[in-house]
Amino acid sequence: MIHFEWPWLLLALPLPILIRWLLPASTPVEQSALKVPFLEDFSVGKTPRVSQNQQWPLLLAAIAWLLLVVACARPQWLGEPIEQAVSGRDLMLAVDLSGSMEEQDFIINKQPVDRLTASKWVAGDFINRRVGDRLGLILFGTQAYLQTPLTFDRKTVQTLLNESALGLAGENTAIGDAIGLAVKRLKNQDANSRVLILMTDGANTAGEVSPLKAAELAAQNQLKIYTIGIGADEMIVRSFFGNRKVNPSTDLDENTLVKIAESTGGRYFRARNADELNNIYLLLDKLEPVEKDKQYFRPRSELYVWPLALALGLLALIATSRVRLS
Repeated sequence: MIHFEWPWLLLALPLPILIRWLLPASTPVEQSALKVPFLEDFSVGKTPRVSQNQQWPLLLAAIAWLLLVVACARPQWLGEPIEQAVSGRDLMLAVDLSGSMEEQDFIINKQPVDRLTASKWVAGDFINRRVGDRLGLILFGTQAYLQTPLTFDRKTVQTLLNESALGLAGENTAIGDAIGLAVKRLKNQDANSRVLILMTDGANTAGEVSPLKAAELAAQNQLKIYTIGIGADEMIVRSFFGNRKVNPSTDLDENTLVKIAESTGGRYFRARNADELNNIYLLLDKLEPVEKDKQYFRPRSELYVWPLALALGLLALIATSRVRLS
């Protein structure tokens, strides 16, 4: 439907008529002599006629005025109402990019992939489902970086996560710094719920803040942390001496991750394969549902440029005609 943003400006439509009525008529200029070359001009009973050359500029000017007033009223085209869910939740995702994440102990589509690739694959679907949440992304290794500030733009968060690479933040693991950065970015936000989902496959080996100390700060700022320890417990390694079983997750500090989650009111999850990791994110959808306040908005397209362009075109035509007549 068409909507006028400033409909009160339509009241200006009769303004030229009011000016014509209210202003005094101009008095003719007296001349000292009057030459009448033709007596027919003084014929009795004949009324002066306005030629067509005088009528059409007046008509075009009236149409131009109408179009100008309509353009000033700012016509808009309103689309169909679109529903938006707003949960009021700020959710930060912290992903480990340390060197150990290159271990290929996950299987996706029957192909072995590294831990980071599996994390991207599962977390991408999770991000798409978080309609109504403001999402942010932290990447950490030796140092922690804010890759994406809080935003409703889920597509951007997913794109930047997919573009992350192993070793981008260093080879070590600064879990405490990642939590501290999340606290810093979320503590001043007015949100109904603040959540951090932290994924790692190791222990804290870098950073200035210990994980447990950072967890205390998180609890003080009402930040709930869900920790996910990723990596298989058992892996077959082929060597010159034959196949042997190894545990690729020996460096995973599960005790610390459990304490971090419990101290902030969250939970610890263990993801040994892609299916378990996916189930964890499905469970997180239930623990932190996206239900919410439903808001509606209608997309708007500005239409004033069309009547404005037509009005300017008519005015240009009138000006051209006057130059020719003169």
